[in-house]
Amino acid sequence: MLTQKDQKTIRSRLDKIYKIFLSKKDIDYFEKEIVQIIRQFNKKNPKKKKSISEKTTLVICYGDSVYSEKKKSIKVFQNFFRKKLKNYFNTIHFLPFYPSSSDSGFAVKDHYKVENKLGNWLDIKNVSKSSDVMADMVINHSSARGFWFKNFLKKKEPGKDYFLTVDSKFNTSKVVRPRDHKLLKKINIFKKSDYLWRTFSPDQIDLNFKNPSVLIEFINIMIHLINNGVTIFRLDAIAYLWKEKGTKCINLKQTHEIIKLLRNIIDLLNVQTTIITETNLPERENLSYFGKNDEANWIYNFSLPPLLIHAFLFENSSFLNKWSKNLPNTRNENCYLNFIASHDGIGIRPTEGLLNEKTLNNFLKRLKKNGSKFSYRKVQNKVKKVYEANITVFDALKKSDYDPQGKFYLERYVSAHAIMISFEGIPAIYFNSMFGTSNDEAKFIITGNNRDVNRYRWNYKNITNKLKISNTKQNIFYNKLCILLNIRRKQKAFHPNASRFNLNFGQKIFAFMRVSKNKKQTIVCITNLSSKIQKTKIDKKYRKMRNLFSSTIQIEDKKFLILKPFETIWLSNV
Repeated sequence: MLTQKDQKTIRSRLDKIYKIFLSKKDIDYFEKEIVQIIRQFNKKNPKKKKSISEKTTLVICYGDSVYSEKKKSIKVFQNFFRKKLKNYFNTIHFLPFYPSSSDSGFAVKDHYKVENKLGNWLDIKNVSKSSDVMADMVINHSSARGFWFKNFLKKKEPGKDYFLTVDSKFNTSKVVRPRDHKLLKKINIFKKSDYLWRTFSPDQIDLNFKNPSVLIEFINIMIHLINNGVTIFRLDAIAYLWKEKGTKCINLKQTHEIIKLLRNIIDLLNVQTTIITETNLPERENLSYFGKNDEANWIYNFSLPPLLIHAFLFENSSFLNKWSKNLPNTRNENCYLNFIASHDGIGIRPTEGLLNEKTLNNFLKRLKKNGSKFSYRKVQNKVKKVYEANITVFDALKKSDYDPQGKFYLERYVSAHAIMISFEGIPAIYFNSMFGTSNDEAKFIITGNNRDVNRYRWNYKNITNKLKISNTKQNIFYNKLCILLNIRRKQKAFHPNASRFNLNFGQKIFAFMRVSKNKKQTIVCITNLSSKIQKTKIDKKYRKMRNLFSSTIQIEDKKFLILKPFETIWLSNV
């Protein structure tokens, strides 16, 4: 039931966002709209709540990550998922499945439709009957060839005043950029010259959240998604949502207030839903999206992928260890979403303040040797800096200066995933990573888009046949990762909010301890980051623990733990 206190909270959020732009009467109107949306939803939906657990695991995919010429792709993926993945994942993150004009779905033309070649809303709803579904709310921008923008040009609803235009006096000198193209596009419209704001590409025009109708539209989109089976919302590029002249136009207080308002709304709905913010930013900025446990439910653990890959390539845990030691523990089902690979690449901004310039340059040189492309951003509209490394995790970890022939590529790959899967938070594995997929150079040659190297689509028969043969690369990688996921799902100490304590075993080893919420299970996770056998003194209490990967651990002279190159062990007290 919506109480007066709840309504006051909603009103307070709206006042903080819009008080200087709107009259009290206008804010009254939008407050009533939001309250009505919540009441109408709850009237039609019985109360249903759920919790995260050690079984909460995500697979990240496109609607056509697996395709067939004969069926709609979401049905094909559901069939593959049921046969090969449902025992290891309870949640599917479908990347944008809306009609789109570019950027692999992120230039949305119509948020209320499913791309025809993928399927329809009934297909999404059917998937949600057996798995949780996470979907993108592409909230910062919309397609220049989309339904809203066409209406914007005609001053027609919906779309009228939906897009951000600024005049020539708008000061953009401090704007933080994630890309290197020209930010503003001059257009002659409505009998005057204005500039369209384009944070990500010329085809992706930023939306104008100073118009509350845009916010109401996305609240309705969220309700529409829930009605079609989606319960987890990824707020894409959310940090760039609000713009003010003379500021960085990123992480502004109004952006945080909008997320808090969305959190207030979903907390009042009868169906349990989750907000996750996608903020590919330096650590402190990323962490700010938890708010005071009143903002995002989950945040992407963006610093983990580059630091983890760096640690394996340079056989040194120093930077990873220092970061892990300082990373705050989460609570109350607010948690990190851990990943190594995504549909984009390895974010470099999250290393700011964590890797010094020399270390970062060496890291980028090594990634380039391994086949990485690089996407750039513009700093203060002048200097170009690497924004992300575009490379599959397989290629990123394949070779190093210490292992130039790639003798230990499989061991490196599996142990990197073992750390990610056992670390505090929820593990998310990109679909292609399940099979150790290499860079898709053929697609890159055709499109010239750096990110396409990591967006390979699998023919259903092809991947199914490869998984039937025991010695194929795809089958070997798949089985190795399935073992890790299967073990995780049975350990209370791997609950996303189970305590995490850093352990120091020197630069060649990365280790931490997880303790279950009921304090009954302790798991010590230890990984040799080097291509040499490592011998380390181990506490007597750890020697008595059971290795979850096998029944024994190798101990020398009753006090030294022996770890093979890139070996991971999980020691449990139960």
